[in-house]
Amino acid sequence: MTRIIGGAAGGRRIAVPRQGTRPTTDRVRESLFNILTARRDLAGLAVLDLYAGSGALGLEALSRGAGSAMFVESDQRATAVIKRNVTDLGLVGATVRRGAVSAVLAGGSAVAVDLVLADPPYDVDTGEIEGVVAALTVHGWVRPGALAVIERAAGRAELTWPVDWSPWESRVYGDTRLELAELG
Repeated sequence: MTRIIGGAAGGRRIAVPRQGTRPTTDRVRESLFNILTARRDLAGLAVLDLYAGSGALGLEALSRGAGSAMFVESDQRATAVIKRNVTDLGLVGATVRRGAVSAVLAGGSAVAVDLVLADPPYDVDTGEIEGVVAALTVHGWVRPGALAVIERAAGRAELTWPVDWSPWESRVYGDTRLELAELG
């Protein structure tokens, strides 16, 4: 069972796609949002949820006061689940885009975001993820001071962040590692 941990929708269950995704555990999500809220007020922030799966990360941010969240997911069934979760929770400010993350990012953004939450499949190559992080800046997706969180397999090589990103200490929870950095 996956549920929203805190905020307006705290305690409510969300649907997860039956296959093809690996939802972030409640424990990891709770720890992540404790880290984020210790450093930032989420109220009104614009959020980008990449490799969104069920949408749990972006939905958690909306529940905790983020002003908007764009969910990017390539799988048709998963995007349908995200849309259903948004409707069921009654959270406003959500946009769902179906497409490959790299293709969506290459299209650029008219509105920069404050927080990027990315949970790529654990088998995605480190170099591909580093390319996604670089594309965030190159194509105008993030504003100065933005935070990025990448959830990865703990056994994978740590990311080499672009020079304009300042990495925070990564955190490991079982087989999951959270890598965080701030732009600027």
